[in-house]
Amino acid sequence: MKDLSNEIMAYSLQNAVEFGLAQESRILPKLFQHGLDKSEIPKVLPVINEAVKKVNLMKPDERKQVFERFKKFIRENVHENKGLPELPGAEKRGKKVFRLAPFPSGALHIGNAKTYLLNALYAEKYNGKILLVMDDTIGSEEKKPLKEAYGLIEEAFELLGVKYSKPIVYKSDRLGIYYKYAERLIKMKKAYVCFCTQDEFKKIKDAGQECGCRRLPEKIHLGRWKEMFSMDAGHAVLRIKTNMQHPNPAFRDRVLFKITDREHPRVKNKYRVWPTLEMTWAIDDHLLGITHILRGNDLAMETEMEKYIWDIFGWKHPEVIHTGLVRISGAEAKVSKSKAQEEVREGRFIGWDDPRTWSVQSLVKRGITAEAIKEFVKEIGLNRQDINVPIEALYSINRKIIDRNADRYSFVQSPIEIKIKNTLGIKAVEIPVHPDKTERRKVKIGKIYISKEDFDKYVGKEIRLLHLYNIKLGKKESEIRDIDIDESTKKIQKINWVSEGIPAKVLMPSGKWTLGLADKAVKNLKTGSLIQFERFGFVKYHGKKKGVAEFWFAHG
Repeated sequence: MKDLSNEIMAYSLQNAVEFGLAQESRILPKLFQHGLDKSEIPKVLPVINEAVKKVNLMKPDERKQVFERFKKFIRENVHENKGLPELPGAEKRGKKVFRLAPFPSGALHIGNAKTYLLNALYAEKYNGKILLVMDDTIGSEEKKPLKEAYGLIEEAFELLGVKYSKPIVYKSDRLGIYYKYAERLIKMKKAYVCFCTQDEFKKIKDAGQECGCRRLPEKIHLGRWKEMFSMDAGHAVLRIKTNMQHPNPAFRDRVLFKITDREHPRVKNKYRVWPTLEMTWAIDDHLLGITHILRGNDLAMETEMEKYIWDIFGWKHPEVIHTGLVRISGAEAKVSKSKAQEEVREGRFIGWDDPRTWSVQSLVKRGITAEAIKEFVKEIGLNRQDINVPIEALYSINRKIIDRNADRYSFVQSPIEIKIKNTLGIKAVEIPVHPDKTERRKVKIGKIYISKEDFDKYVGKEIRLLHLYNIKLGKKESEIRDIDIDESTKKIQKINWVSEGIPAKVLMPSGKWTLGLADKAVKNLKTGSLIQFERFGFVKYHGKKKGVAEFWFAHG
């Protein structure tokens, strides 16, 4: 493994200088720009933890001195990697044209939105053009386009602030164009109609032999091609001619068109002969003038086939940049569009905005900002390897964005009323709205509730009701011990409480609701407000339903 200790220390120092404290979650993604392989993550994590711990233990003056010593290294090795690196061939391409090409089988989630956002961010970087191309071929029985997905995708890009050229391009409207190029390939003796079954062709392919269909003259294949439009589904496919001794059997005479009777959500049963994605990509990336294609490593084979078709027609290649997949670790559910489709269809999720889908819509409803999602993607950058990124990295970025404006309120789950012997005549208390604001709000003291969890944990002990007073928590009655905050009081456990609260519930990322009481003042919130329930987490307000204030949990 490459020694990255200097880079790790540099990023730790830089992180501490920018944000007050260094955070492990913000450092790991940056190291992939320095050649870190995903297999090396377990080895590098202890180094990161040690560096962060060391930096955070430094006194401000000491940290400043060490930072000064690292400034040259940071300038030469860190700053040049900050933000988006230059793309290959950027200086030769003139006006840059990128494309967003989502397959509409569901809502965009945090995993696949990363690639689309990279394209959008690079379009901004180069003042280029970006097209939205709905990659809506017929798909497969397992993965097929959904009618509602089109609107969900457009909405996601709107929420993220992605600006693309209009009108939207739909591949389902362009089949006539693909048919024209299919005929050209047949006439050039580069494609043929094959009647072999999948099993028959697999045996031929694996043996490195040619299919008998392939040897027929192009006139017969042109006739077969026209007949395909009235043939039974699955009876024939159009294949491209490649080297049948190609080292990768998957590359040998791949399918370009197939017959299916499945109904399409946009064009219904207008077409029966459908192209594969790689066929449409090869044609459209040329005709639409795409200069740069950013896509995942999992599409490497499709890229090779595109290049093969471009070479047949003598077309100039766009620059293709592959990036590794990004798996989100620490998420409460597996990030998967196909899994979410099943859960939504069967009613186990409340919809595509259910927090367990990890869709863009669900993140925004929770209170994750578009700004945070973009910054999260920018920090990952052009990772060449598949990586696991902790969800806390996104939460950390979002926390810093929303914390400055998120007012503080109280919420207790599973509330239990506690009785206090002598309230000392305290009928109200003024509580800070925010640590950085002078404004305070008045809270009347009536019946006091704390969470059942805190009651069970601290009964018989002295605790402090946050912003109020110390009590000796009793099973039946509690007694006030101290009102003022002093050094000894600071060491006592502080817990949240609510007085004169209203019923509230919080939807957690797990999809479960947490029920409790919230400050009465939350009834004055505007729908969409982002606040913090102290010692609970940041939440987004979604209004009152049947007398209950509803919030969605963002993060701690």
